[in-house]
Amino acid sequence: MNVRDRGNRERRLLLHLLLRSVLSVHLATALLGCAVANQQTRPANSIASPRPSVSSETNERSTDRIDRQTTNPYSGSLSIFEDPKRADRLQVDRVMDVLGIKPGSSVADVGAGSGWFTVKAAKRVGSGGLVYAVEINIEYLKHIAKRAREENLSNVRTILGKEDDPLLPEKGVDAVLLLKTYHEIGEPVRWLRRMRSSMREGALLGIIDRTGKGDDHGIDRETVVKEAQRGGFMLVEQHDFVRPDEVDYFLVFRAR
Repeated sequence: MNVRDRGNRERRLLLHLLLRSVLSVHLATALLGCAVANQQTRPANSIASPRPSVSSETNERSTDRIDRQTTNPYSGSLSIFEDPKRADRLQVDRVMDVLGIKPGSSVADVGAGSGWFTVKAAKRVGSGGLVYAVEINIEYLKHIAKRAREENLSNVRTILGKEDDPLLPEKGVDAVLLLKTYHEIGEPVRWLRRMRSSMREGALLGIIDRTGKGDDHGIDRETVVKEAQRGGFMLVEQHDFVRPDEVDYFLVFRAR
């Protein structure tokens, strides 16, 4: 091969390499442009952001705050609930009448303790009804479950609730009773909102408690009424026939 041919071959090789470089640059530019365009046209909901439920829950907690103290939940002996004269002092059958508890009803006993009211309600509603014993103390629930078995009450269900949620079935109850329990609920307004969603149309919520400041095993009735209103309830009845059982009022609410 002469010098001229060698020079021509080298020029063709150089030109080929130059063209490949230019094509590579154009291809890289085109791919980059597609990536940028893809990024710009990406739907807004594909961008990572806090879940709406988290934001919603934060707002709910903010609006449901209370500016008062609450009593630490009772965790002592269950024997204090079993005074033989308690049913007469409280007029428990009259309490159930006021709340419309009858055969076939579904009832929630919140802050069930030893299951004293749970058992009485279970016997009234019969096999066609249900009673949910709601507690935040697992040991109390074990006691209630054992008691229900011993008394052949197959219509009792135990639920481990939370301070802001009774964890009852949606639209699952016809009547609810909080017997000397409301002053122990840590987040009452939020709890009431959740309770409301568990109540059927026309269901009643009964709160029996004693007067107090919230942190002394009692709470003023005016405070209960205001918090219930914030939670979506309206007061429909109030009674004082329960006073012989060392309480001061029996308030009855219906969801608005």
